[in-house]
Amino acid sequence: MFARLVSARAAGASMRPRSFRYYSAAARPVIGVRRETKHKWERRTPVLPEHVEQLKKDGIEVIVQPSNNRIVGDERYRQAGATISEDLSKADVIVGIKEVELAGLIPNKSYLYFSHTHKGQSYNMGMLKDVLDKKIRLMDYELITNDKGQRQVMFGTFAGYSGMLDGLHALGLRLLGKGYGTPFLNVGMAHTYPTLQHAKDTLRDLGKIIEQDGLPQSFGPMVVVFTGTGNVSRGAQEVFQCLPHEYVKPSELQQLVESKTWSNKKIYATVVDVADHCVRKDAPDAVFDFAHYLANPDQYKSVFADKIAPYATMLVTGHYWDTPFPRLLTTEQAKRLYPTWKKNNRMITIADISCDIRGGLEFMSHAAKIDDPWFMYDPLTGSEHKDPDGEGVQIMSVDILPSELPLESSKYFGDKLLPYLKQMAKQEFEAPVLKRATIAADGALEPRHAWLEGKLPSAITAAGEVKSPAAASAKRVVVLGSGFVAGPLVDYLLRDPHVHITLASNNVAEATALAATRDTSRIHVAEIEVSPTTVNDHLKSVLSTGDVIVSLVPATLHVPIAKECIARGKHMVTASYISKDMASLHADAQQAGVTIMNEVGLDPGIDHLTAKQFIDEVHAHGGQIEGFVSWCGGLPAPENSGNPLGYKFSWSPRGVLLAALNSAIYRMDGKEVTIPSERLLLSARDVNIYKGFALEGLPNRDSLSYIDQYELNRDHLKTMFRGTLRYKGYSHLVFQFRLLGLLATDALTGIDRAQAAELSWPALLGRLLSVKNPTRDTLEPAIALRTGLLPTSPDLRDLLDAMSWLGMFDQSATAFPAGSIASAATGPAALDATCARLQSMLVYEEGERDMVAMHHEFTVRTRAGKSAQHTATLITYGDPVPTGATAMAKTVGIPAAIAAEMLLQGKMTRRGVLAPMHRDIYEPMLNVLTKEGVQFVEKARDL
Repeated sequence: MFARLVSARAAGASMRPRSFRYYSAAARPVIGVRRETKHKWERRTPVLPEHVEQLKKDGIEVIVQPSNNRIVGDERYRQAGATISEDLSKADVIVGIKEVELAGLIPNKSYLYFSHTHKGQSYNMGMLKDVLDKKIRLMDYELITNDKGQRQVMFGTFAGYSGMLDGLHALGLRLLGKGYGTPFLNVGMAHTYPTLQHAKDTLRDLGKIIEQDGLPQSFGPMVVVFTGTGNVSRGAQEVFQCLPHEYVKPSELQQLVESKTWSNKKIYATVVDVADHCVRKDAPDAVFDFAHYLANPDQYKSVFADKIAPYATMLVTGHYWDTPFPRLLTTEQAKRLYPTWKKNNRMITIADISCDIRGGLEFMSHAAKIDDPWFMYDPLTGSEHKDPDGEGVQIMSVDILPSELPLESSKYFGDKLLPYLKQMAKQEFEAPVLKRATIAADGALEPRHAWLEGKLPSAITAAGEVKSPAAASAKRVVVLGSGFVAGPLVDYLLRDPHVHITLASNNVAEATALAATRDTSRIHVAEIEVSPTTVNDHLKSVLSTGDVIVSLVPATLHVPIAKECIARGKHMVTASYISKDMASLHADAQQAGVTIMNEVGLDPGIDHLTAKQFIDEVHAHGGQIEGFVSWCGGLPAPENSGNPLGYKFSWSPRGVLLAALNSAIYRMDGKEVTIPSERLLLSARDVNIYKGFALEGLPNRDSLSYIDQYELNRDHLKTMFRGTLRYKGYSHLVFQFRLLGLLATDALTGIDRAQAAELSWPALLGRLLSVKNPTRDTLEPAIALRTGLLPTSPDLRDLLDAMSWLGMFDQSATAFPAGSIASAATGPAALDATCARLQSMLVYEEGERDMVAMHHEFTVRTRAGKSAQHTATLITYGDPVPTGATAMAKTVGIPAAIAAEMLLQGKMTRRGVLAPMHRDIYEPMLNVLTKEGVQFVEKARDL
């Protein structure tokens, strides 16, 4: 029935004039080439300098966004005749590889990229709606086909090349884990080779070793099973064929393995097509009818588990799979077969080039990273780990494999694309190939994609009315707070077209501005006031509308909100630490069947997820953690740290400064150390993560409380330390501020809010330092006296210079600007003024960016008694202001959003007041964060 409906947008498609033009008024057509921003490993480009030269010959201008990561540098493009510019607004057509973030889509342009929308992929429906709202022509590489429906521009072959190399690399490590050194140990990941030819030459050299020495006899015939017959499979086989090999039919595998005639000086291979493993349920012996299979997939089953899987040493997947069709291997089949695989040394490694998560291989749970390309899956327990010596099947599952051969894949891709680029530049969008590639134009979906209307955040009924696509299944989230981290959280949640958000804030202008740039049909703004002790009736009514409440307000306000959530049966998410008062609500939350999920931001948050995953893996293999040190900090990028504190605010300054008032306790080298609040800032130490960073660190609160939460053995644990990172000099300067009273939280005596509004900064300093006529000349001696610094001390000069830079001696500088006093229940405090001043001065200017640094150090003793140090380091940068979100906003907001999503989807079933310390919570969160680009660099060394 739906296929016969014509949506308002789709109907518009047939009424567009054929002469409609998506280009500027410039005399020459212009093509823009985007910088790739989705993933650090994405170094490919659809247009190389040699293609720029050819386009220029045809009178086509090219603008290229600058990139430090693209496989070809900006200067090469400039030499080829391209203009290097951040601004692509002059381009008629804009091309890239991966999806464009919503903020980056320019209205009324023509875009070409892998949009991942034409199958109705839910995670990109928000982007598709934005395309329609901005009247963008969207074309997709996957839809550039010839008249026979064959794709013309693709990377599949290069996925096969890289996937085979990465798979052989993984196989070498797995065989070593089983005690066998083989030539596969000398196969590198695809990105380690300068060219594909170099990789092939290496394999041919290794093949000579195999022909001479053979492979381990105990592994029987080494059999590689390829699935699929398309470009992916052919690319993988092209690489494989550099090794000594022999092909057999799938039907011959059993005879080969059970015979005594095979040779260990070559590798056997077979190619499995759908006809080789899919049979009709009612007539297994019937001749395979592909047309019938496509029309009736539910009438078929796969016999791969019994006919092919028992004989494979390595499985290389290159086939296409979709939901209605039989899986290659189910989780239950893998569990049943694993004892036989283990006994016979079969199914050692899977190179899942197709990388269909929970797809053709039901147990393949997540895409791996190029710098961490495989994991172990134990079919008997359903668990995953990273020990190549341990139980299970090794799975290589990188999903951006062509990125490992960026130059050659870009060359191949660009050569294929060039004729179509010329057509697009000349506005020949009605040409058959470009017409087939178009998903949307002029605010309307193309007729053959009209069904996607029902997948959009708002759907069109037969009567032409707009209604929610999930009226019966809408999921409602109340987000309390609209500040620094709200944007990425809201954007993530809105990817699900069923989610509706109430953005509740005491700053309506801020919340309205945030909502206005997003899908306003699914965001409602509500004005609220939050008290540290009570929840008023209006806020209660707002909370009642949500299925999940996400609290981004200051941590001191969480507890009354949590009590109200428990009373109303609402789940709640915060990124804050679990306070004693919050922990006391655990039993009540459990009894109410409510989850109060805390500590799911950056720190606390991502630090817990990654630390707990590593610790649990060590324990699972009989090892012990003898030391754990974790550092984390949100900082300006080094090039943007040029101020006295070396700091800028990408989140609440109050939270930053209050952290300097905490006491701390930790264990170091077997001794417990307590740092009182007044000594915290004096305890800073140098932290050497990378030589390029001048970092210092402070202990962070109670590190010892995490010994039990991380399930560490106190008898073995010598060091337990969690700390906060800053650039050198920060702690000493803030300590001086504290001595001056600038961090005091008590209300100033004898001054009300109205009087505070008239107080200048020198006047405030005068009150704090008992100076009657405060000017710089009279304040400086008092500052020296209060801090104990000699008048000739360089430290005093640095302090005075910093205060001057911050405007604290400026008679015209207001100490308490409007909105700076934290609570209506108290009078003005010096901390309010300091927060307001720092927030106004230490801001990110246009083009600047922030940085998040996290670093774990684990000291491990293995079951065999060996000691090693493992490190995991995350350095991630925000988008340049004002083009996107800060690194801090992303790394706090997105984990919180993932936790909220898990609660909405029923994937988080534990109840009570929780932190993310359980595998069923941290593992799925980490899997999603990996896809979001949160990636650690891991290293290890023996001690």
